[in-house]
Amino acid sequence: MQDQPVETTRRNTDSRYPYYFRTLICFAAAGTLLNAINWSAPWDLDKVLPLGMAGLLLVYTALAYSISNRCAPESAANVRRCLSFTDASMIGVAIALADFSMLPSLLFVTMVQFNALTEGGGRRWFEHNTGLLLGVSVGYLIHKPTLVVNADLTISAASLIGVFTYFCAYAFYTHKQIVHLRNANRTLTAEQHVSKMRTYKLSKYLPQRLWRAVTNGREGELATERKLLTVFFSDIKDFSQLTEELEAETFTQLLNNYLSEMARIAGQYGGTIDKFIGDAVMVVFGDDESKGPKSDALRCVAMALAMRKRVREMKQEWYNKGIARPLQVRMGINTGYCTVGIFGTANHQSYTVMGTHVNLAARLEGAAQPGEILISHESWALIKHSVMCRDKGHVTVKGFSTPVKVYQVTDLRKNLGGQQSYLEDHAPGFSMHMDLDKIRNYDKDKVLKSLEKAKATLKSKVII
Repeated sequence: MQDQPVETTRRNTDSRYPYYFRTLICFAAAGTLLNAINWSAPWDLDKVLPLGMAGLLLVYTALAYSISNRCAPESAANVRRCLSFTDASMIGVAIALADFSMLPSLLFVTMVQFNALTEGGGRRWFEHNTGLLLGVSVGYLIHKPTLVVNADLTISAASLIGVFTYFCAYAFYTHKQIVHLRNANRTLTAEQHVSKMRTYKLSKYLPQRLWRAVTNGREGELATERKLLTVFFSDIKDFSQLTEELEAETFTQLLNNYLSEMARIAGQYGGTIDKFIGDAVMVVFGDDESKGPKSDALRCVAMALAMRKRVREMKQEWYNKGIARPLQVRMGINTGYCTVGIFGTANHQSYTVMGTHVNLAARLEGAAQPGEILISHESWALIKHSVMCRDKGHVTVKGFSTPVKVYQVTDLRKNLGGQQSYLEDHAPGFSMHMDLDKIRNYDKDKVLKSLEKAKATLKSKVII
């Protein structure tokens, strides 16, 4: 708000420039008319008309300035066009009353063309030249000038001085405008950079579809609709107990690290994070850039497996930081038709997914054991050819009158058997996980030596 008076002052200064240019050209025309009068001749109509026109030009400058200041902002553009037309007409009358003196006439015609083209292009050029011709016609009718070309330099002096001053002033004004435009462009570029950074930061807090719609001005496209979606829920078991055991700083770091890793994996598989509810994560597939129900369900299950693998890796990292209680995550997945849209009040709204199938995904997550991924029969039917699942039978979940058929996700079929790329085992005093996809060729011998050393040490150790 502090910059507003400065901006208003600048606009007022710019609005006075047309008045300055009008004053210069009118003074030049008045000077030309006064120099064209033969003062030694007796007073007659041919002497009074140029003198009266010179006085009218001087009065017109003040009158035009008063009209410009008093006009309403919404009509300022039309008033300026009318005054520009009048300017050209007045110059046309002055040219005729000056007996078409060659040099002044050429200079004034040039000024009219220049002013018309700089103000508004072809349309203004037509309007100004129409006014000029109209003024010449009126001057010709009331004065009947001699058609002898006059090249008297005494008559041309005033017009030469006026035109020279006019173009110098216009050059100064143009330079000032160019400097202002350069500064405005630098400011705009800096503001665009800040706006992009703010928009990027905002994208972290909104679903991608909602963020794109808002930034592109297409909020109207976010109508409430029914879609076939795959919904994922996960949370940390005994999370409330963990909050009591850890210091606030340690707990905050742990939770942020966990949620950051889960969000990163969700983004890798094309999932849309609907919300974080404490330690719980809700991810939706199929709302934004869906590749079909089967692909959505498969990507969701693959994401859950990647999350489970990452949590197992993070257990050791947390243990090394002094967190003795192992973090155990449970997950639930369901596929079905859900209601997607904006819900809330006029003051607070949220873009989210709602419906029975969303509730079922949350219930399956609650029914899962630590480290377990439970999926519904609808999801299993879409991914059974690519994912190995174990039939868990029926489970009773809150809010559903009949038991629900569920399956436990084992792993992707390509990772099982001889092609298994991830090995993991745990026992008191022993923890191992090995991801063959991440082991580099030049580290293979190092890993084998470590395993052989561990094997030899364990064999030689007498355990009581």
